[in-house]
Amino acid sequence: MQKIKSGFISIIGRPNVGKSTLLNTLLEKKVSIVTNKAQTTRNRINGILTHSDAQYIFVDTPGIHKAQHELGRFMNKVALSSTKGVDLILFLAPADEFIGDNDKFILNALKERDVPVFLVITKSDLVKSDRLETKVKEWKQQDFKFEKILTISSTMGNNLNELLNEIKSSLPETGIKFYPDDTFTDQPERFLIREIIREEILLQTEQEIPHSVAILIDKFEEKKDIIKVIASIICERQSQKGIIIGNKGDKIKSIGINSREKLEHLFDKKFYLELFVKTKEKWRQSASLIKQLGYDKDSY
Repeated sequence: MQKIKSGFISIIGRPNVGKSTLLNTLLEKKVSIVTNKAQTTRNRINGILTHSDAQYIFVDTPGIHKAQHELGRFMNKVALSSTKGVDLILFLAPADEFIGDNDKFILNALKERDVPVFLVITKSDLVKSDRLETKVKEWKQQDFKFEKILTISSTMGNNLNELLNEIKSSLPETGIKFYPDDTFTDQPERFLIREIIREEILLQTEQEIPHSVAILIDKFEEKKDIIKVIASIICERQSQKGIIIGNKGDKIKSIGINSREKLEHLFDKKFYLELFVKTKEKWRQSASLIKQLGYDKDSY
């Protein structure tokens, strides 16, 4: 019988430290959206990487931050709950930023977990080697016992194989794979579609539209050669609705075209995508609306 190692690995850290980029790079698939805006990821996302002798089940999480509303509190709860019941925790921190209060808050919460914690210093390509060494020393002075400390760059591919080897050495020898070899995420299709559309809105509207948008799938129909989707973009204010629609509808058209291209690449299938924009004031303050829009805290 082949010796197979498998287990669950939580990826945690404050916003914009490179969690989703690391996950997508390791999987060579886009399962988690990436923008330069904080708190892009809202749900706990499982990304699955299968090798002949190992299966890595990564749990990407929202960045932990000072919550301002119900949605923010939900995101923090999701992130911290993802560190329970896993075999290993990767705590990510960028090489080019200071160690802040949010980092210390997370480390304090991780002291309660009885599993190995790797410190993964990301974005190592953005600093010189002496600065990187200084950053490692700064982290070693923190009141926390890391199992391992590694420096990586997801965009440059630096030390990613070393990271995977270290993870594998810490995973239990289960002898089983939890998912079929061709599975790369356990998230349903509707979730992936919503996230791709939301990513495109964040990319195309830059600072004009903050995290007050959500996507509702109104119709989903999958046929042999095409997937048909009608979706509503939910925003909080009429002014945001105007920005998303754009001059004579040019922005919403561009969002639709780019989203469709990404979805066709992800699903390897033709897509028909129709988008509408609706306003629901203060939806981020409403627990029932948050649940309706797909952020179900009861599922965690």
